[in-house]
Amino acid sequence: MSFGTVDVGARVPGRSQRSSVLRRARQYFASDRTRTIQTILGLVWLLDGGLQFQSFMYSTGFIHMLTQMEPGQPAWLASTISWTATTARGSLGLFNTLFALTQVAIGLGILIRRTVRPALAVSFAWSAFVWWFGEAFGMLLAGTASPFTGAPGAVALYALIGMLVWPNGRPGGLLGETGGRTAWAALWLVFGWLWLLGPNSAPNATSAAIGAAPSGMGWLSSVESWAASASAGHGLVIALVMALLSVAIAVAVATRRRARGFLAVAIVLSLVYWVLGEGLGGIFTGSGTDPNSGPLLVLLALSIAPLVRRPADEAQAPEPGAGSAPARPA
Repeated sequence: MSFGTVDVGARVPGRSQRSSVLRRARQYFASDRTRTIQTILGLVWLLDGGLQFQSFMYSTGFIHMLTQMEPGQPAWLASTISWTATTARGSLGLFNTLFALTQVAIGLGILIRRTVRPALAVSFAWSAFVWWFGEAFGMLLAGTASPFTGAPGAVALYALIGMLVWPNGRPGGLLGETGGRTAWAALWLVFGWLWLLGPNSAPNATSAAIGAAPSGMGWLSSVESWAASASAGHGLVIALVMALLSVAIAVAVATRRRARGFLAVAIVLSLVYWVLGEGLGGIFTGSGTDPNSGPLLVLLALSIAPLVRRPADEAQAPEPGAGSAPARPA
């Protein structure tokens, strides 16, 4: 009896300590919605940095990945991509390591409360650099971009999310409520337009896109093979449905009419894009540079969700708590 009592008593302090650590971690990394999204964004930046350290990125395969974006681009953009590839090829080890360390530094900076603002500011500049020289503006100017395969480019979404969760205590961060909803609506209207482009609405366009998606895992290859076969010949119908859904998602959020329901639809579509069109970003192939746009669109939807309440709902909502204030050092 006494042994049992001593044993139980000995275990209680350990449980209490673990509980205290978890509470502190939650307060530091997930005290409210904004801080939680900041933390997830920081972790994604860290993932990008880790992927940049893969051996593939130190090989000519990475250079080839860059030069593949040249065809179909305006001359000025193609020349800048060529310059980037040539410059990187000269000292690939040095440049790639700097690229990786920059992304790791951004991720760590966002995770540390004291450095959230400067880290987000650096991420905006780095996102602009990578979107131009590393993603060729998501292939939007080449006429071949598709939301199904990752347009407008994951790094552009990093910057948009960062603006929405800028720690100034204001809903919508740097963009504000109206600016945040407008940015979301513009993005999804562009998606609707992209779905109607010839390369994306041809009879076998969706099937071909799925067939070309990366994999790296047996189960994913099987799913992609099945989806490619099932969508063969139905590209136009799929494109029309996706275009209409994209426009509906944009309008619903802009007008705040049934916005939460359409945000849920957007999340489901983003996950479908991520699995079938993006192959989970190719992160299991050894040559993926980021998780692609699917997860970022989900995170963007979660960032937009607080901005779609109608005025009548806002009048009944409780006052925001301390978690809405700018993050302070722990």
